[in-house]
Amino acid sequence: MTETPTISHSLTLDSREEATVLFGPRDNYLRSIRDAIGVRLVARGDTVQLDGTAEQVGQTERVFAQLRTVLRKQARLTAEDVKTVLDVIKGGEARTGALTLGTNESGKYMRPRTDGQGRYVQALKAHDIVLAVGPAGTGKTYLAVAWAVTLLRSGTVKKIVLVRPAVEAGEKLGYLPGDLIMKINPYLRPLFDSLNDILDAEIVKKYMESDIIEILPLAYMRGRTLSNACIILDEGQNATVNQMKMFLTRMGHQSKIVVTGDMTQVDLPRTVRSGLADAVHRLRNIEGICVMHLDEADIVRNPLVAKIVTAYDDEAKPRKPTTA
Repeated sequence: MTETPTISHSLTLDSREEATVLFGPRDNYLRSIRDAIGVRLVARGDTVQLDGTAEQVGQTERVFAQLRTVLRKQARLTAEDVKTVLDVIKGGEARTGALTLGTNESGKYMRPRTDGQGRYVQALKAHDIVLAVGPAGTGKTYLAVAWAVTLLRSGTVKKIVLVRPAVEAGEKLGYLPGDLIMKINPYLRPLFDSLNDILDAEIVKKYMESDIIEILPLAYMRGRTLSNACIILDEGQNATVNQMKMFLTRMGHQSKIVVTGDMTQVDLPRTVRSGLADAVHRLRNIEGICVMHLDEADIVRNPLVAKIVTAYDDEAKPRKPTTA
């Protein structure tokens, strides 16, 4: 029997401080990675030597890439973060179907397509409230709607409520033709698109007529309490702090809430703080609430979208002063 060849690879981290956090208390995280993947790890300062099969080394590199993303976004790392990333990278749960969200109308399985999306699906399944932040094209809304439909199909919830703030992206709502419903409809269209990709249009229509599915502007949520429901707020970066508080407190018994948003596309006046940015900071340490960050590596639209997002992000970064 031919022995599988092994390879060696050296991974250099940004600093010793980053390495200390990634390795964990007394190198516990490092041991978890070694035991889960079967790779040999030798840590020296800010470098890690990886020895194993090509598959083991590749998986380990993906684990470190995801852990570094988590650390960069939330400035800390927990044993649960390490376990979640290992579950996603190893693919054990994906093979048993735990990361699959049923099928869409075309019969295709709805599952995460990147490691970051895998962590997102894990978060949806493990928490009652998930705040998902990331650039356009990362599947934030689609996966949230797919999760809601999965919960509805299984009987876990009896209702889906899809919500969006009616905030103009540089255009004035009052100048649009038609009555209030016609004015609001363009803002809700992306939610219809996701829903119609997952469910047959006739089923969507039937569910909406019977109030099993509601799609409505954020302002219409005031005064309501929703139990046994999956409630999704899309474009949450355009909710004010008071609106976000109002929305999150609509949650009744046996309900789930998902808030999605892109902090680079805030359409609120400059003097108004984004409710999503505030919630991410204010609620990040509350048990039962998960703040999930996706980035350019998770963009699954046309490959050019990732390049466009990166180009705009690079332009927004402060430039280092040049010396004469």
